[in-house]
Amino acid sequence: MPIVRWPGGCFVSSYHWVDGVGPERTPAYDKAWNVEDPNTFGTDEYVKWCRKVGCEPYICTNAGTGTAEEMSDWVEYCNLNVGKWGRMRISNGSPEPFNVKYWSVGNENWGGHEIGAKTVQEWGPLVCESAKMMRSVTHDAKLFAAATIGEEWTLPLLEKTGYLLDYISIHGYWDPLWLDNNPADYLTCMMKTDAPDNEIMRARRILEKAGFGDGSIRIAFDEWNLRGWHHPWHGDFRRGFDIGARDKNDINATYTMADALFSACFLNACLRNSDIVDIACFSPVVNARGAICTNSEGIVRRTTFYVFKMYTGLLEKYVVPVNIDSELLRKDDLSTKVFDVVLTSDPDGKHYVYSIINKDPERDVALDLGLEALGVKSSGRIEAQVLCGRCPDDYNDFGDEHVVPQLMKLETRDGKVVIPAHSLTFIEVTRK
Repeated sequence: MPIVRWPGGCFVSSYHWVDGVGPERTPAYDKAWNVEDPNTFGTDEYVKWCRKVGCEPYICTNAGTGTAEEMSDWVEYCNLNVGKWGRMRISNGSPEPFNVKYWSVGNENWGGHEIGAKTVQEWGPLVCESAKMMRSVTHDAKLFAAATIGEEWTLPLLEKTGYLLDYISIHGYWDPLWLDNNPADYLTCMMKTDAPDNEIMRARRILEKAGFGDGSIRIAFDEWNLRGWHHPWHGDFRRGFDIGARDKNDINATYTMADALFSACFLNACLRNSDIVDIACFSPVVNARGAICTNSEGIVRRTTFYVFKMYTGLLEKYVVPVNIDSELLRKDDLSTKVFDVVLTSDPDGKHYVYSIINKDPERDVALDLGLEALGVKSSGRIEAQVLCGRCPDDYNDFGDEHVVPQLMKLETRDGKVVIPAHSLTFIEVTRK
């Protein structure tokens, strides 16, 4: 993982970072989730963990009940050796600055569900003052602000403080299960696979309208997942929360090939728009809707885990434009292309890797990859890494982790490669 966002989510909007540093930790009641946080894992532990696993820390600050000064004090604690907060970090056992580069002002502060939610009129000035103070500490920090793909929120934000920002932070969960844990079926999920592309386009248009179409402000999809978290009555402070119901998020049978292929389509959308999308943070990483599930029984790598394994390990560096003819997959009055394809290349343009999603739940479908246009000759069977299940609803579980990438020889028909049903397929070819 190149970057991990923390503490993030609704939790951060009433999180006071000072309670989680030093030898004396203050437990805090989390008003967003109705549980107590012992504060045993704070800033120092988080940064040390990031260094251990080799990722960049990305700190999301409290713009709910917090202040611009509190946010900038946090930057001081992490990045300075002078002043009250820099000296506090040193006294807490970290003599060298953490040099945290990535900082977000807030999390979903546009929503009534958020502790300390803000109005459009409040948000721009708060972000502006926070960003000014944070930049006064670390001039080259990469600053984010909670945004939406709606002009009514994001345009005023950009007009007020765009000159101080590097990213807008947007979130996406396309199978909302907040109240009812009734996951959408495979075909319904496939009808949602065009949504990330469409939402990136909407965000791009807002940036252009605000005068930042030059790429000076980019997009961070810093929370995303197919399925929203199940947490009944979150935000309904009169009714109260059903905390026990949250355990339903850990049911491994939920995370099928639908989750895997939606995730692959999301990553393809980001790759197609890599001129404007820099960062995407799958949420969460572990347990609940995560790619990994762990408890006393052991560890399960869910179908989505292997999507990330394939994308991080097999793709080449550069995205190459590709036009693929595809029939449509339909459900009622909705439709989507059967195939979603991204082509990547090495710097010399000799080695190519295709990422191919066949969304059809039942049919192996022949696809013309345009190999001749790349100067690649192919005959007979072609080798591929394929992630697919025994059926579209297949999943991994404790002691039964069988949905894993397989090396396969795929059939070719009239120059076309036959792609297995409900699969993610990676094909490597080399130009002679």
